[in-house]
Amino acid sequence: MRHPNDLDTCLKERSMTRPDLNVYQQQIGITFANSDLLQRALTHRSYLNEHPGEPVQDNERLEFLGDAVLDFIAAGWLYERFPDLDEGDLTRLRAGLVRTQSLASYASLLGIGDVLLMGRGEEENGGRKRLSNLCGAFEAFAGALYLDQGLAVVAAFAQPYFEPILDEMLRTRSYIDAKSRLQEWSQATLNLTPIYHEIGVSGPDHAREFTIEVRIGEAVYGVGTGHSKQIAAQAAAQDGLKKAREQGYAE
Repeated sequence: MRHPNDLDTCLKERSMTRPDLNVYQQQIGITFANSDLLQRALTHRSYLNEHPGEPVQDNERLEFLGDAVLDFIAAGWLYERFPDLDEGDLTRLRAGLVRTQSLASYASLLGIGDVLLMGRGEEENGGRKRLSNLCGAFEAFAGALYLDQGLAVVAAFAQPYFEPILDEMLRTRSYIDAKSRLQEWSQATLNLTPIYHEIGVSGPDHAREFTIEVRIGEAVYGVGTGHSKQIAAQAAAQDGLKKAREQGYAE
């Protein structure tokens, strides 16, 4: 067993050692015909920043592709499953399925954080658990799988991850406009209107991630992230409803 003082050496060795992707594919039950696509999907740009001579690409282009693929799959799945829901409800359900927190949770279930190639600095700063890294890697994985095996395979792969998130949204009715629900409660209970502020933007140009907080009076009620300001604001409102429940808000 390594002594705790050897953590720095441990991290350095790990960041410079490629995980065995053959073992990983056996563990997840998916085999890529083109293993280079899988390696690219699991390579964070920080690794290339520290290893510029490595003959591998980072996962940002695959992240862009996978984002679109997952949006399309989620939309088609919901359209077929709920023929009576209107566009607004379908849009909100889709947003819940593919928001940053959801995609990061799928990545954790898939064990992606453990096999990501990343730079030593990124790893030391918690990069393997960072939501944006996990979300981006899951999108990149979906993009790589689409290129390798087609849309139907990605749909069959993704839908089991969607199921528990969808069930929870339906159970709590959280897909109904959270901003509207928070505003109704705030005005009726506190005689105040929630105010939303953008507090951060991260990610490359093609995959921006916005962070927005919602304040009621002087208090911060919630914080949310998403690939658009609208999605981030809805996530912040949803987070704000948790605090509202502590003050008597009932679904």
